[in-house]
Amino acid sequence: MNPAARAVHIRAVLMLVLATLFWGLSFPLVKAIALAHAAVLPASGTWFITACTVAPRFVIGSAVLLLVLWPRLRTCTRLELKQGALLGLALGAGMLFQNDGLQFTSASTSAFLTQVYAIMIPVWIAWRQRRWPPAIVLGCCLLVFAGVAVLGRFDFRTLRLGRGEAETLLSSVFFMMQIFLLERKEFAGNRALPVTLAMFVTEAVIFSLMALGTAPHPADVLVPWASAPWLGFTVLLTLFCTLGSFILMNTWQPKITATEAGLIYCVEPVFTALMALCVPAWLSAWGALDYPNERLTWHLLAGGGLITAANVLIQLRPPAKPAAR
Repeated sequence: MNPAARAVHIRAVLMLVLATLFWGLSFPLVKAIALAHAAVLPASGTWFITACTVAPRFVIGSAVLLLVLWPRLRTCTRLELKQGALLGLALGAGMLFQNDGLQFTSASTSAFLTQVYAIMIPVWIAWRQRRWPPAIVLGCCLLVFAGVAVLGRFDFRTLRLGRGEAETLLSSVFFMMQIFLLERKEFAGNRALPVTLAMFVTEAVIFSLMALGTAPHPADVLVPWASAPWLGFTVLLTLFCTLGSFILMNTWQPKITATEAGLIYCVEPVFTALMALCVPAWLSAWGALDYPNERLTWHLLAGGGLITAANVLIQLRPPAKPAAR
């Protein structure tokens, strides 16, 4: 790798680490938004709370990007719109299950389980190549299964995970799709901001319609906007964890491989676990919520450690990449 390429690679890695820091903050913020919503609309169902948590961040994000890109809006290409729409669909499905699941589990557990997509990436690559996964992949799969069982308090008598853990694992499948969409050669020449705008608009439409469809009464979609804590948390979620993180991801991830990206994203649950030790109390003080700080438990340390170890091992020994599409 020549010096110029190496400099770009290092910068891409640092920018993606910053994105994971913002995503780490998103877990306690989303949980606080859900609690603030429930405080002003106690009759809300979990799907309505999920839609009202996700829709505003992408509505506001879309408006900001429209203002930025307005003079260049006509230059958006078909491939940029296509990639953005596909990313929006994949991310939307992932966020749907992740945000609903977060109402039934802790922020730290959700963050670690979300990262299971890092182990799914090489497994998917092996399946695409029609070959049996190498021993390192199988070994890491066992570590992940053990970690999931510990974090999810898996009940071996009834063979089931809790709702929050099961939904989070399902969301991880869609986040894996998002990573592969960013690596597709078809979209190599796309610009990050138009792609991000198309992705945000797709998200905004999906979750706005979902909010209207799941609201106890149509006018209820406006009620949380009158809550200062809900609005403040939503603004923070939009600025840092939506605009900041996704612009960084869409700009810099294409400059490295999906496998490298998966390894970097393993840092996200570590940031989340650290923030969950102190951020909830700050958010509670601001919003008058009952959201205590999390504590380090053996379930979190053991389960999270097993999943993180598996992800790091599998990314350090990745299988060969499939042919470019």
